Parts: sequence; structure tokens; C-alpha cells
Amino acid sequence: MAATLKDLDFFQLDELLSPEDRMTRDAVRQFVQREVMPGIEGHFANATFPREIIPKIAELGILGANLKGYGCAGMNNVAYGLIMQELEAADSGLRSFASVQGALAMYAIYAWGSEEQKNRYLPGMAQGKLIGCFGLTEPDHGSDPGGMETRARKDGQGWILNGTKRWITNGSIADLAIVWAKIDQGITGFIVEKGAPGFTTRDIHGKFSMRASITSELMFDDVRLDASAQLPTARGLKAPLACLTQARYGIAWGAIGAARSCYHCALDYVKSRKQFSRPLAGYQLVQQKLVNMLTEITKAQMVCLRLGQLKDAGTMRPEHVSFAKRNNVQAALEIARTARDMLGANGIVIEYPVIRHMLNLETVNTYEGTYDVHTLILGRDITGASAFD
Repeated sequence: MAATLKDLDFFQLDELLSPEDRMTRDAVRQFVQREVMPGIEGHFANATFPREIIPKIAELGILGANLKGYGCAGMNNVAYGLIMQELEAADSGLRSFASVQGALAMYAIYAWGSEEQKNRYLPGMAQGKLIGCFGLTEPDHGSDPGGMETRARKDGQGWILNGTKRWITNGSIADLAIVWAKIDQGITGFIVEKGAPGFTTRDIHGKFSMRASITSELMFDDVRLDASAQLPTARGLKAPLACLTQARYGIAWGAIGAARSCYHCALDYVKSRKQFSRPLAGYQLVQQKLVNMLTEITKAQMVCLRLGQLKDAGTMRPEHVSFAKRNNVQAALEIARTARDMLGANGIVIEYPVIRHMLNLETVNTYEGTYDVHTLILGRDITGASAFD
């Protein structure tokens, strides 16, 4: 039987949300409970992504939810964050799909594309009829994207693209890839459609994390692109990093959902599981763990609510997002590990969501900037001295 998704609001933060925000969150939670939870364990076990739910996700306006125009829902950023929270309460793979589609692929076109590109791709992507992926990370360049080896060279009016991208969510199911490459003038982005001669994908198997998510390698061997494939205003590393800021924002919210699911699972378990003379919930050490979990989730909720307000006001800085991603994901990972311990042997079986969330969060803690990288970003911000090369 699928676990029931529950809310957690110790500091009554719901009172600070608009009725529309609460309605959006509740609608997504109900959808996830009904459409995703019954099958997510099987998808994780079998390393498959539930592609059949993509049209239903699109119907809710989730894809590119905080973008305006071009068939997108135009929601505020707090509502968007709450959506990411509810998706990840089910599984990080589900939130990753929506994040990559909306905050990376769609946002890249939205921010750096021409009007022709926006009109050609964004409505179909919002409807889930076109799937996108985002090709930045390479086999030898993760935390240092500026070292990318993918190259595009001018050929007449068009371009010739060569290189490899790795760890790309949605890669093999994507109808189009946003690919970042070096050119003579620096770094720029291209829209590469599926089926382009020389463009191939290969899924990465053997993952013990993010198993309900498609992760691929993208390979470009003399891929010929028209001039219209280039994102015309994407210049320098600032462009892909701006996309990452959008995705990291959603990740910070999503981590709360995973942590909340682990907390509720552990709480329900220790209330019903008896050892020695009483339920586990009656022991001091168990209560201390629950209190610590509740505290960290509440702090993460406060951080994200304020972050969303800043984003809506146009005053959010990338360093604010680094703070939230670093804090919330690390807290969620520790909560998942603690919950796994509290469940004992049952903590490692798939019938309980804890081990699944714990394994997923190991990846979430790594991608879109590791804990250490965000530490250095914040360190540079508060000292003015960069520890990067």
C-alpha cells in the first residue's frame, strides 16, 4: 500500500501563504498521492521512469510553472517551490524531471532564446509534448563547467558540434537538448533536436540512486547545426549558471518534501513498534532524533519561504540560492539517514520510502553544485576572496 503524504507545519507557515498557493500545493499533493505513489516503488526497483504521467503533470501546469506566456502557467515562485516540494515527497526522480524540463531546458530558451525559438518550443514543452534536457556536465568536468571540452566551430552560416555530455537527466527521452559548448568567442548554447545526424544518446545503468529517473550520456560527432539552433543571447558561462540558479531554487524546496516523508515514516514507525516495555517513541533518544528532524525541516521551510518571497520581489541573489540548496539538501540527507537508523532492518527495504529517499538525496546533494562548492560560493560572498582557481 502506498504511503500517505502528510503535511508538516510546526510554525503555522500556512498562514503566510496565499489561498492560491495552498490550493496549488494541495492539488499537486493529491495528484502525486493518487497517480505516483502507488507505483513509485516499482519504478525505483526496476529503474524505470513513469513516462505515462507526463501528460497529467502537464495538465496541472507544472512544466515551466513559473514562466510567463508561451502556454506556461505563470505561477509565482512560492507556488512553484511548493510544487517541487510535493513532487519530491514522492521521489527525487519525479522532481528532477520537472526541474530539468522547466528550470533548465525551458528556462534556457525563455531567457536566452529568440522569439521564434520560444514560440516553436515552449508551448509544446509546457504541454509535455516536447521533452527537453540540459547538456552542461561532461565526463571530466562537473563542478568546473568552464573547463568543458565540447566545441562548436563555424561552418558557413551554421555550426559543427563535437563533444560529450554526461549525467544528463531525461537525455534519451528528450526531443531536444540544450547543449553548451565553447566557441572562439567563449561559451554559448545550442538547441539540438533528437534525430540530428551525429547526435546519439546512451543511458547510464547500474545506479543505486535516482533509479526512477533517466540519466544519459549525450554524444555529438560532427553534428551540423543551422544558425537558428544557437541561443542568440547566451554568451559566456553566466548563461548556463543562471539556468542552474533556477534549478537549485526548486531543489531547495524539493529537499523539504523528501525530508518530510522520511520524518513521517519514522514517526509512524516508532509509535507502532514496541521494544522492551514500550513503543520506541517513548524512549528519550528516539524523541531527540524526532525533535532534531522536526527542527531542521521547519528551518528549511522558513528559508525557502523567504527565498521565494525574494525571488518574486526580484531581489534574490544566486548566493541566497546556494545557502538554501546547501542547507536544505544536507539537512534532508541527514534526516533520511537518521530515519533509516530508526527503522532498523526495515529501513533498508523498499516497502518503506526511507532508503529510497536516502539514496536519492546522495545524488541531490551532489548535482547542481555540491555541498562543498556552495560552501565556497558563500565563502567568497562573505569574504570577498575567491577560493576557486
